[in-house]
Amino acid sequence: MKTKVIASVLFATALTATKPVLADDKPVTEQLVDTLTTLSGGPHAGFRANHAKGEMVEGSFTPTAQAAGVSKAAHFQKATPVLVRFSDATGVPNIPDADGNAFPKGIAIRFQLPDGTATDIVSISVNGFPAATPEDFLGLLNAVRDSQGSTAKPSLVEQFLGTHPAALKFVTTPKPAPVSLATQPFFGVNAFEFTNASGKSVFGRYQIVPVAGAQYLSKEATEKAAPDYLMNDIVERVKGQGVQYKLVLQLADSGDEVNNATVVWPDSRKTVELGTLTLNKAVADSKAAEKPIMFNPLQLTDGIAPSKDPILLARPTAYAVSFGRRLAH
Repeated sequence: MKTKVIASVLFATALTATKPVLADDKPVTEQLVDTLTTLSGGPHAGFRANHAKGEMVEGSFTPTAQAAGVSKAAHFQKATPVLVRFSDATGVPNIPDADGNAFPKGIAIRFQLPDGTATDIVSISVNGFPAATPEDFLGLLNAVRDSQGSTAKPSLVEQFLGTHPAALKFVTTPKPAPVSLATQPFFGVNAFEFTNASGKSVFGRYQIVPVAGAQYLSKEATEKAAPDYLMNDIVERVKGQGVQYKLVLQLADSGDEVNNATVVWPDSRKTVELGTLTLNKAVADSKAAEKPIMFNPLQLTDGIAPSKDPILLARPTAYAVSFGRRLAH
């Protein structure tokens, strides 16, 4: 259970280079990154303390005719260049791509808008989150940390999971190794409010659907996978035939919870295809290029606004802690 728990919680937040501290010494967002650093065996100077291993590629986003009816955001009106970073979980820069601790996978998308600004999407390869608040997430991470090396039964993390069904569901959700990052779906766990030119607003969550379809390795193939098989493959595919994803918006229905990332909406909810991501260019020296970039889910543009989801609102603060410390090394 311990390995699965660590693999399932090491994501979606940045890490830091300092030791854990008492709860009243720092803000919760900073404590989150401190505990995640301990769990990942960091710090690894100059790297993201979580999702350290990754590759950046470039391409474009072409909106559908329906996109403008959902939001007046500039990238839903006409084609826009994009910068995309795929990543493995944990702060280990050389973690094998098929390692259980390297899941969930991450995708960060930066839309480079005509006025020189940008807007980002940051998503993971699991639909849903293990905690509804930063405080609850910290409780889970600290339970994982404090269970390491302990012989107590039940362990602290087992006790936590026994009283937090959303966390238990998340860590026990299967996370199979994809054939390629080009066959891996991604999900936005937080909701946003989308407003069109007529002033009509709807809440929705992103889904990033591979055009090639979802495809996963067998257990035997996963065990034999090369350490960098996903990162090498995505670069080769982008440089060759290119890679495409559909950007889809799942719309909230009346009464759906929009401020709780642990609540997954039913598949029966209406979806709108917003456009196509076409990735066709590798980034030269991706490792150096990605270091000074901080993807931010609250870097938004007119026509898209955040929900009041506490996890969403906390993410940029934690990212900023990591970003500052990464640049300092």
